[in-house]
Amino acid sequence: MPIPWIDNNKLEFPPTELASTEPNGLLAVGGDLRLERLLKAYELGIFPWYEEGQPILWWAPDPRMVLQPDRLRVSRSLRKLLRQGRYELSMDKAFAAIIAACSEARGEKTGTWITEDMQSAYSELHASGFAHSVEIWSGSELVGGLYGVALGQVFFGESMFSKRDNTSKLALVYLVKQLQQWNYQLIDCQVSSKHLLSLGAVEISRSLFQQKLDQFATTPGTPGPWQFDADVLAGDWF
Repeated sequence: MPIPWIDNNKLEFPPTELASTEPNGLLAVGGDLRLERLLKAYELGIFPWYEEGQPILWWAPDPRMVLQPDRLRVSRSLRKLLRQGRYELSMDKAFAAIIAACSEARGEKTGTWITEDMQSAYSELHASGFAHSVEIWSGSELVGGLYGVALGQVFFGESMFSKRDNTSKLALVYLVKQLQQWNYQLIDCQVSSKHLLSLGAVEISRSLFQQKLDQFATTPGTPGPWQFDADVLAGDWF
């Protein structure tokens, strides 16, 4: 079955159940990365993922990897790192630097999917209060972090990076604990990996994922810019 092209003049996407099985989840091609289209995509459980020189590819894989904030699994070694207090944390302090670092981390191996157009589009989402970052600092050096999109009580994780051992995991743990404080119900991790499984993420069907979005991605979210609550940074929870 041919993959449909997106009409630039319309915001509609094909039904996600029409996504291909091979490659898993490819739904549509083309369109643009304007803010309204990206927000519509996330509401429907769709995300862009493509490389430089390709048209924009839109995905809705089945199954979907998700993490419920109250089911985060923290290993013994990660708990040790948490207790050491070696790093400083912030949110929404260096979004552009985080997305650029994520792009560089991917680019070292196979070429980045976080193209310049993607960076510009997600920076606009950030400026509009929908995209957020977590930063891990060693002094003035940015050594790890992540970014994603928040709609309602759902956080859609996009990418993370580490320049020091486990700093991306550290960013995720603190993010999850903060999201619990704000009553977030779900973190979208997109596709499965051993790294995510080790942290407590699970696979669910695309249809169940969409049901959760219908339930949780339409409620009022947390206004930006974000910052950590003092009790999260205190670390009493580990």
